Amino acid sequence: MRGLGLVGPATGVCLAFGVGRGRCEILVSGLIMPRFSWGKHALPRKRALAIVSAGEMVQVIRPVPLWACGHGGFSMVRSKRMGPMNVMQLVSRGAASLVVCAGLALGATTATAQQAGAPPASAKKPVATAADLPVHVYTIQGSASEFVQSDGPFREFLESVKANLVSDLAQYDIKDATTLRAYAGLEMQIAMLENRYDDVPALIERMRGLETKESARLMSGNVILAYLDAKKAMPAGKAGEASFDASFEQSLQQRVGGLPWEKVAEDVKAARGRAQFLTRDLLLGGIKSQLDPVVAENGNTLTSDLANGLVNARMAMEKLLPLQPLIERVYTRIITEREANVQRIDVWTPSVYTFADGEKGTPVVIGVWDSGVDTSVFSQDQVWTNPKETPNGKDDDANGFVDDVHGIAFDLQNEKTPSILHSSDALVMSYAEGLKLMKGWSDLSSAIDSEDAAKLRKHISGLPADKVGEFTEDLGLMGNISHGTHVAGIAADGNPFARLLAARLTFDWKNIPQFAPTEELAKRTAQMYQETVDYFRAQGVRVVNMSWGGDVKSIESELERKGVGKTPEERQEMAARFFKIGADGLEKAMRSAPEILFVAAAGNSDNDNAFAQFIPSGLNVPNMLTIGAIDETGKPTGFTTFGKNVSLYANGFEVESFVPGGTRLRFSGTSMAAPQLANLVGKMLAVRPSLTPAQVIDIVKNGAVPMEGYEGRYIIHQKRTMEKVKAMR
Repeated sequence: MRGLGLVGPATGVCLAFGVGRGRCEILVSGLIMPRFSWGKHALPRKRALAIVSAGEMVQVIRPVPLWACGHGGFSMVRSKRMGPMNVMQLVSRGAASLVVCAGLALGATTATAQQAGAPPASAKKPVATAADLPVHVYTIQGSASEFVQSDGPFREFLESVKANLVSDLAQYDIKDATTLRAYAGLEMQIAMLENRYDDVPALIERMRGLETKESARLMSGNVILAYLDAKKAMPAGKAGEASFDASFEQSLQQRVGGLPWEKVAEDVKAARGRAQFLTRDLLLGGIKSQLDPVVAENGNTLTSDLANGLVNARMAMEKLLPLQPLIERVYTRIITEREANVQRIDVWTPSVYTFADGEKGTPVVIGVWDSGVDTSVFSQDQVWTNPKETPNGKDDDANGFVDDVHGIAFDLQNEKTPSILHSSDALVMSYAEGLKLMKGWSDLSSAIDSEDAAKLRKHISGLPADKVGEFTEDLGLMGNISHGTHVAGIAADGNPFARLLAARLTFDWKNIPQFAPTEELAKRTAQMYQETVDYFRAQGVRVVNMSWGGDVKSIESELERKGVGKTPEERQEMAARFFKIGADGLEKAMRSAPEILFVAAAGNSDNDNAFAQFIPSGLNVPNMLTIGAIDETGKPTGFTTFGKNVSLYANGFEVESFVPGGTRLRFSGTSMAAPQLANLVGKMLAVRPSLTPAQVIDIVKNGAVPMEGYEGRYIIHQKRTMEKVKAMR
């Protein structure tokens, strides 16, 4: 889907270079789906290069979007144009960011104390949204993949980045914590690359102070601090030397081994998985496929939205890659020790309501507005069917859609197409191979030493640089293919009265967008929204799940990737205009159907959806709820996006459901959390079909339980809510 800054499912390798936003709504046990826009897999978006290591993540300049880390695929962060939300923690999606999952888990930091000579806060330029942040242009000598390995030219570039960072913090009044953490992360990486080790601990503390999620705060910076401890003990030492390695391992063990396991287990396991496959070729291959073409297209220049990712990559290659075997060894030891003594208490599963055999209810049509659905894997009693249509290549009922037997579909340019399931024809690998890789990543993220996990490690660690782009695009496409079916399975689970109606969006999975954003395409996007919602209304849909999203910065990134626009300012103007057309069209369409409740995934970028201007999750529409993600213990996941309208949460961690063909896999991401609510609403309406969206929202909120330690956040509780519905008269 193009024209609105949308990103699709992400399934890749956690390599994301781009404007800092890559959204991943779905995290398939650490996978990101196409376009870096899904939960743990998907991680639908805008891409800021982030280095994740051993449970730590450093984001550079802009937050990573929904899919960028939360979709139904590998945790790859992608361009967040608009797409499903899933993340596999690998990398995925072409027009996506390149997030380097290495071993740094740092957040962003706030500005340092007021710079000497800087204007007072009142005189600074206000920053209300991510679009207000400054963008800088850098000259890149040669290709990006050559430049990041150079000496003098890269050092000069680093000085320019540092000067702009100081200037930005002095001139702009930035209040968004995620952005400030990103700036601090960038400052920290520069300090590391310049061997200014004494400055690093304070930056890490600053980043921790801006982190609201306890697990992320506890894990942030531990790998870097352990490295500094080893350097302090042996200033001339380096990774690979026995004494240095022993010192590093001892420090990392002490820093992480004693942390509360119930809070950091997810992060440690995911970090251990990443440490098992990160290689220099993987990093360089991501740059070759995602940034080299952009540099060539734009006269050897990159904007800071993309260029700051090179700082992350250089940091990974220079400081972090040699540490990965040590990180894996330490975290394997910690996992073995802690898992044997700690029992995680599942608070989610006991709260789920399932209809008993023989229980009566009214059929409820549930719209799955996503990347496509394989309806054949479900009981046909749970699939909505158009009685006036047959699959014959004709529009039998003259409603404008050909062969809309179980729903409708739009292609990448938002034109109508008959197939509600995305084709796998463009895959280089086979679909069966793709499923094994997704299963392997799921196991790897959960510290399960399976045959599939071993094959994935071997495959990724052996990838030559010139094959990385092809691999990540395949993962992105796998996200597109699988995301919608996985979401549909969650929405219908335990509800024999559910009737699934598919409405397919198509998300780009290429590293370089296949089509540049245009005003015409934005208008077609808006029209597609309205036609889809009109179709929902005509078929009596009561609740619609939307595990996808997009933002204005992703459109900017795609314009740059396609070489459109002579200056950052021109691209900003174009992106804002195109985005407004699509965003206004989406809001108008949703408001035109007051009888339908829309459920949006918050996103997987660990950022504020309003500041990021992320839609649909950041919209304020009376008949919409936005859902964040928790794990089964009731703790917010490290990837979940937040915001003023994100007060309700549901399980989005390692949720099992169908993928096309009938296989069941575990995906993670807010893409998985949103259909948990759609599922509940479907059950409520099956019992009380007369409920209005306003009544449903009120009952859901009253039935939710407070999230421990997080004021103003609530976890939906299906059993409590259904008791309230059944008690109504």
